Amino acid sequence: MYFTWHVCMMILTQVEVDVVVVTVVVELVDVVVVVVEVVVEVVVVVVVVVVVVVVVVVIVVVVVVVVVVVVVVVVVEVVVVVVVVVVVVVVVVVVVVVVVVVVVVVKYCKCRSNS
Repeated sequence: MYFTWHVCMMILTQVEVDVVVVTVVVELVDVVVVVVEVVVEVVVVVVVVVVVVVVVVVIVVVVVVVVVVVVVVVVVEVVVVVVVVVVVVVVVVVVVVVVVVVVVVVKYCKCRSNS
């Protein structure tokens, strides 16, 4: 009887040890699953942040390019307008000077011919 009892106790002790080992393994698997979930969440957050930063940089670059193009176009238009105005003013002044000189020469010539 003692032998049977001792064998039963050994078997029960082994079963308890097996249950503890299985419990520890299950807990370790749970920890690994939690770590993998956290790593996946961190990777997703990093990917989202990188995508947002890239999109913001692209938007900023496009806006800067558009602003530079608009400024260059406006400056070129202003320069063209100023050049046209200066040319027109110079032509008008030259025409006026030529007309005045012609009128003065004609009057001088008439005056000389009359005298």
